Amino acid sequence: NLVTSVNKYNTDVHNGEWQKASSFTLLKYHTTELSGKTIGIIGFGNIGQAVARIAEAFGMRVLMNRKSGVTSLGYPSTPLSDIYREADVISLNCPLTADNKYMIDRHALAQMKSSALLINTARGPLVHQGDLAEALMQGKIGGAGIDVLDTEPPTSGNPLLNDVPNCIITPHS
Repeated sequence: NLVTSVNKYNTDVHNGEWQKASSFTLLKYHTTELSGKTIGIIGFGNIGQAVARIAEAFGMRVLMNRKSGVTSLGYPSTPLSDIYREADVISLNCPLTADNKYMIDRHALAQMKSSALLINTARGPLVHQGDLAEALMQGKIGGAGIDVLDTEPPTSGNPLLNDVPNCIITPHS
């Protein structure tokens, strides 16, 4: 969704925009080709390794970070600061520990590319929600796909629910 705008196109089709198009297609939104991009995978257990295989199928360069060195897939562990700086997509696939709570905060977000996409399907408290909302509102990163939050279901006052641009939230599904 973040790279193809599928959700926006779906809305446009249902609102009659495609029927008004002057050609066979409707090309209103910027899309990004994943081939040639770099993904940083934080947490490289079974899920992180599966994400790496999918990313490779899309032609992406894979960086990974985990506590122990090289995996059976042959990837060396990359420092988080390098992942933050180099990755076009950052995928969180690690367990929540006392050491990594809010690892993605304003300092980590400031190191990322302004076009970076953050994906969190692991645990909500890996990401400081207020800092992420601020970074998205200010265009400091390109977007976020979030499936987990600090409190689930979310409560009123969650900063990510305040019409934050380029933030897709799914219900821990």
